[in-house]
Amino acid sequence: MKIATPDQIRRLMCPGTKDAATVRGGLKDLEAERLTISPGSAVHVREDGVRVTEKLWTLTPAGLEAAAVVLDRPAREMGGTAKAAAASGAKHARAVTETLAAFLQTPPEPTQPVVRKHQPASSPATATPTVGGAAAPTGLGPLAAWSTEAVLPVGGTFLSPARGSLRADLVFASPGAVAPLLFVEVDNGTEGPPVVADKVARYARFFARRADLNGRQLPLWRTVWPASPREGHPPVALVFTKNVGPAAIQARMSEVGRLAREHWRGTWEGDYRSEGEQSDGYRDYDGKVPLLATTLRLLTQHGPHGPVWWRYGHTAWQPLDDAIDNPDDHRAHSAREDARRAAEEADRERQQRAYEEERRQLEAAKWVCPTCRSRVYPDDGLTPGGECRPCLNHRQRAAAEATPEQPPTGGIFRRRRA
Repeated sequence: MKIATPDQIRRLMCPGTKDAATVRGGLKDLEAERLTISPGSAVHVREDGVRVTEKLWTLTPAGLEAAAVVLDRPAREMGGTAKAAAASGAKHARAVTETLAAFLQTPPEPTQPVVRKHQPASSPATATPTVGGAAAPTGLGPLAAWSTEAVLPVGGTFLSPARGSLRADLVFASPGAVAPLLFVEVDNGTEGPPVVADKVARYARFFARRADLNGRQLPLWRTVWPASPREGHPPVALVFTKNVGPAAIQARMSEVGRLAREHWRGTWEGDYRSEGEQSDGYRDYDGKVPLLATTLRLLTQHGPHGPVWWRYGHTAWQPLDDAIDNPDDHRAHSAREDARRAAEEADRERQQRAYEEERRQLEAAKWVCPTCRSRVYPDDGLTPGGECRPCLNHRQRAAAEATPEQPPTGGIFRRRRA
């Protein structure tokens, strides 16, 4: 992190401690070694309404180099010291740190109580992760899987990005996780919705860049981060940190989504259906950014795996694994097509079985015509065991021809009676 208060560091690294005194002592020790510095302070209001002023701490250039050695990362990836931001309160940097703490939900570890004079040593505490008396939600970690201010060049290179490139506030990268790769943008309400929507557009431009890797064309981001198990671009999460009413935050989220619709909304691909058949299709998310949104309050309360995510294009708040899924893509359409084909095949088999049963019954009920000795199948107007229809028709015609025609009665030439 570039900027943090002692309490933020406590919640990130050692939440089992009672207060931030241990962290403040450690920061002062590092300050004496010229590895940390406190260039400013910040004021925040607790939930009970009390205003609290806390020092802001950041690493010095020497501290950045020391951190690079400890983390086994190149010094160029460590970013800046954010000293100027701390001098002005570092509102956005503190919001990023709060967001990371909400993602991590670092569980407290048992601590060894300090042994006082004339007091027997007690066994190590058995602290359990609690938030407001309840078990803390599961976080998205570990901390080493997160990075800050990741350069995303829409042009140029990672070391020399072109104008218009952006820096992701947070990036989570951990192969095998629910979300192997997640980019996070922290919005504290200081920028208008068009500016936030423009960031989504620049994410889309960055994700669309290709690079040659050993003769293979890959997305540029794949040369740095792990691939996603789902098709399309990696997900981008917007975390709104400004403490405003539900209506205001919903309006802001909706406006950002409306302005960025072309970058997250999948393209509808309908298939051909005969007249009278119900149309079907799927959404193609190739080249689209899975865009999620939540608030810092929800993320802190329920954790990243709770139903805190609003996926643009979905219809409900969802856990992370459901939010990054595309239930209306070609997979669901293929499943429906398979189900339709299976139903049609079952119907054909059912019709075939019915036909075969009908033929079996007809074969069992046939008889031999006593006149022409041909096989006769049951039919309307035929008597079982009797003549076939051709013989019956012949007999009826012969009987009609053998009957003499009766002379007409009456008329103008009829004889008078004597």
